[in-house]
Parts: sequence; C-alpha cells; structure tokens
Amino acid sequence: MARTLTAKGVATRQRIIEGAAAEIRDRGVPAVTLDDVCRRTATSKGQLFHYFPDGREQLLLAVAEREAERVLEDQQPHLGRLTTWDAWQSWRDAVVRRYQRQGMDCPLGVLITELGRSTPAAQAVTGQLIEQWQNELRVGITGMQRSGLIADGLDAGRTAAAIVAAVQGGVTILMSTGSSAHLEAALDISLLHLRLAH
Repeated sequence: MARTLTAKGVATRQRIIEGAAAEIRDRGVPAVTLDDVCRRTATSKGQLFHYFPDGREQLLLAVAEREAERVLEDQQPHLGRLTTWDAWQSWRDAVVRRYQRQGMDCPLGVLITELGRSTPAAQAVTGQLIEQWQNELRVGITGMQRSGLIADGLDAGRTAAAIVAAVQGGVTILMSTGSSAHLEAALDISLLHLRLAH
C-alpha cells in the first residue's frame, strides 16, 4: 500500500487477508463475497475498503500474494538450509507432504485464474514466487558446490529452474489425478541428478 499503516492497521489488514484466504479455501473464490469476509473477520465494509479501496480484486490479489508466500513458508526451514544431502532429502519430503495435504485444490492457482493469468498483477505474483523459490534452490546448490559435494561445472541457476519446473509439473499431475507419484519421481530424479554431478 502507498500509505504507511500503524501497527494496528497492519494487523487489521493482515487479519482481513487471512480471513479471506480461509473463506476462499473453504468455499472457493466465486462463492466468496466481501460480506462473507467482513463476517469472518469481524470487520465493517468501511474498514475493508479502507485497506482495499479497489474492492474485491485488490483483496484477491493480496490473498494471492499471501498464498504464494505460504508455498515457500511450508518448505521451511528446509528450503533455507540446503547444505547437506540429508537437508535436501528433508526438503523433498516437506514438498511432498505440502502438496499431498493440499490435494487436488490449489487456492493460489484458483486465485490467479480469477485475477486473469495474463494480467500484470497475476503474472507478478507468480513470477515473484518462482523467482524466490528458484533463488533459494540456487543458493543451496552453490553452497553444496563450495563444499565440494556438487561439481563446480553444474549451472546452478538452470538446475534450480529445472527443479522448480519438475516440481510444478508433478503438482499439476497431482491436481489432475490425486496421486503424488509423479511429483515424488520428479523430486527423486532431481536429487539424483545433483548427487551424480560430483
């Protein structure tokens, strides 16, 4: 937001976002109205428009940004500590658990679709998520290279990009079939590739 919020204002805005996210996870984007969000978060319409003057679309964008943050939070602390093979395995297991819990419904995907996948706002949310995720993996790979556990010749940036793409492919299949087998295979082959690059 352009204006500076007080600590109380930040907390209220966050409460509205979290409440809207919970409402959307429970009922889906199309069914959720601003009145529903107000009831769930014990806020007035005036408060809601104070923090989201452009209304529903602005709130949905904020919820999409929060859901994108949650994707990375659910992989922590493992994603930020990819310094050993055990750490990589723990990260792999955390990713599988996260998407198994999510199942066939993806709140972020639904929100991005609602906002319009080709709109600058939706693309920015998705792009930032992918960039942060890829960067965390790249940092892990380069750290392993410094430790002599992965060959220096491996392109850390492209490898990190390939891992993110492999995960997203596996997630897409999971959302279509309900099975995490392809996601697990994608992660296992990615880790094997890293291990062999020595």
